[in-house]
This record gives sequence, structure tokens and C-alpha cells, in this order.
Amino acid sequence: MRSGVRLGVDVGRARIGIARCDPHALLATPLETVPRDARGGEDVERILRLAAEAEAMELVVGLPIGLSGHRTPSTDDAEAFAERLARAGGTPVRLVDERLSTTQAQGQLRAAGKKTKQTRGVIDQAAAVVILQHALDSERSRGEAPGVLLAGAQTEGKA
Repeated sequence: MRSGVRLGVDVGRARIGIARCDPHALLATPLETVPRDARGGEDVERILRLAAEAEAMELVVGLPIGLSGHRTPSTDDAEAFAERLARAGGTPVRLVDERLSTTQAQGQLRAAGKKTKQTRGVIDQAAAVVILQHALDSERSRGEAPGVLLAGAQTEGKA
């Protein structure tokens, strides 16, 4: 298991949830919700600033594949956003399957007694936690980095 802080990224149409893990890569926790910037790159800049502040070794971006394994418009949107992050440089970007992360996050918040109106501000962060924790657990159990490292990102040796 590689040690080092990672940021989890849940890309939505209006907001982007961000989570982070500890330096030992054991536990993912919510960090921030970043407004989506359709016209510019403020969202990418903010995420890269968060990564630099946390000294993150990589960004783990959730790729929302359909349940049957097919691509959706959300898949294309998340992949395009991840590629923008990778091209902006600085921190390696890894795409990981995130099927049902938002549904799982909503269920966890409901189980904690939170109502839908109360969770709008944190659901994206909770989904990012699910994505990142799944990636950490997968790496720990398989002994290899999860998902796919994007071409515009740093080299594998540096990740």
C-alpha cells in the first residue's frame, strides 16, 4: 500500500465534492464542496490548490459508469473534467469506477438522521468520501493502485 494523502473527487453538474485521506491512506474524510465553473477554470484551480495544501500525491476522480457497465453523459462529463485536472498538472489524476457512490452516501446520511434538504451541502463530499475510501480499500486488498492513471498526469513512478 502506497502511503500519502490523496484527494477524492466526485464530479457533479453543479458541485464537486472533495474528500481527503490521512497520510497513511487509512481513512477518507469530507473536505469541501467546490462550485462547478462551467465558463472558466476556477473549479480546477481550487481543487489543485486543495491538493497542494494537503500535499496530495494524487487525485482520485470517480467515473460514474452505468450499472450495466455502459457509459452515460455523466461518465463523459467526469472523464472530461478529470482530463482537465490532469492537463493542469501538478498532481497525478486517477479515474476509478464509482457506481452507486452517491446512492451509498445518501443512504449513510439518511441512516445518520439527516434529511435530504439538510444534506444538499454535504452529499457531494460524502460521495467523494465513498469514492476515495473504496479506492483506498481496493488498493489495500489488491496491492496495486486503483483505476487508471490519466496520460496528462505525472508518471507512475512519481505517484
